[in-house]
Amino acid sequence: MTGPAATPGADGDAGPAGDRLDADGLRGLFLFESLTDDQLAEITRLGEVRRWAAGSVIYAEGDPAESFFVLLDGAITLSRRVRGANVEVARSDHRGAYAGATQAYAGDRMEQVYPNTMRALADVALLALPAPEFAAAIRQWFPMAMHLLDGLFVAMRTTQTVVGERERLIALGSLTAGLTHELNNPAAAAVRASAVLRERIAGMRHKLAAVADGRIDGAQLRRLVDLQEAAVQRAATAPRRSPLEISDAEDELVDWLDEHGVPDGWELTATLVAGGFDPAGLDEVAGAVAASDLAATARWMAYTVETELLLGEIDDALARICGLVGAAKQYSQLDRAPHQTVDVHDLLDATLAMFTGKVPAGVRVVREYDRTVPLVPAYPAELNQVWTNLIDNALAAMGPVGTLTVRTGQADGCLSVEIADTGPGIPPEVRPRIFEPFFTTKPIGEGTGLGLDISYRIVVKKHGGDIRVESAPGSTSFRVLLPLTDG
Repeated sequence: MTGPAATPGADGDAGPAGDRLDADGLRGLFLFESLTDDQLAEITRLGEVRRWAAGSVIYAEGDPAESFFVLLDGAITLSRRVRGANVEVARSDHRGAYAGATQAYAGDRMEQVYPNTMRALADVALLALPAPEFAAAIRQWFPMAMHLLDGLFVAMRTTQTVVGERERLIALGSLTAGLTHELNNPAAAAVRASAVLRERIAGMRHKLAAVADGRIDGAQLRRLVDLQEAAVQRAATAPRRSPLEISDAEDELVDWLDEHGVPDGWELTATLVAGGFDPAGLDEVAGAVAASDLAATARWMAYTVETELLLGEIDDALARICGLVGAAKQYSQLDRAPHQTVDVHDLLDATLAMFTGKVPAGVRVVREYDRTVPLVPAYPAELNQVWTNLIDNALAAMGPVGTLTVRTGQADGCLSVEIADTGPGIPPEVRPRIFEPFFTTKPIGEGTGLGLDISYRIVVKKHGGDIRVESAPGSTSFRVLLPLTDG
């Protein structure tokens, strides 16, 4: 702590303590102009005039807030530590400007630390009041004001806590609904494929019985089994075809089946073509059995191909389910340490996966990832909350049509994550307020005004990073900057 109670030289060039302001001097300061004589006498008793040379640090951000300071002469600057750099938030040469333990009246209901760092721009003189004694005097002199401030403080804190929790629950509920919808699709597909597969396996057994009812010897049956294995391999490696190519291939197989007397051959062509069959492949089948057994053998082959295709469909559905479950675990950071060194792309992909059910059909999602960016130390579960808030706001701004762009890279020595949308933009008159608690541009009942406030506190206060916004009609971008190292 570098403050007015330090010995000379501990605060740069802080001067000796002991100078006092009399009642007339105090009345010249707007903070004290309405105090009674007794109250002024108490301020005179408590306060000491301290002096610092230009460039001195008067107090440092995060140190215990021990003194309330009032500027008497000179100029001071207040700064905050952001992304490892000092960012000036205010400066003043106005006599009576104050800073330091400005919330001492709240006592132990909040952490009493300096919210910023004060430096002397020029040689300064400050009135230093010890925070505990000054706060006790304020509570004694202005009981009604203290009750109002207490009510405001408690109400704001309670409201922010309750609404913040509610917002998180709403976001979680919305994402959960989307996730269950996405899980339902592949699960339902797997169930349908399984039911059809059961029928086709039964059909294969029946067709095999019809084919091998004594009219086919062992050598021919072995040849059919080899053809069946070839059909399975062909189905697994069948090339993708255009709709026109599929139609032409089906016409060829219909003609072949009609020429060889296979009844209702058109029912088989779609499956055989999907499995990679062509007339040459059917010639091999026809050469392995008698003409009287060709129809049953062709259907047996079609069932074989369809069985393989159904198994592939089930595999795809189960892989999709496993991927969604993995994304949910990545998003929630279940069973993982709160602070980790992470690949931010994994977090972004997990969050986007959770949003799959919420992205309108007319919104295109574009990923522009710089895979060369390094891993970063972070609280991944909380960063996922930031991505959730920013993506949700972007989707709400665009409506049913637009482009959501998620971009990564490096900027200013930090890892950069950009969430951009093609919505109408943020009006210039409200842009300075978007990170304020409870401020929202959404209609009543649709927004709590805490999403960006929560995101700001997570990025800036917890990670030592920064959030920047650029907005114009048709293009709004929120850029999150995260330090590459702790500290």
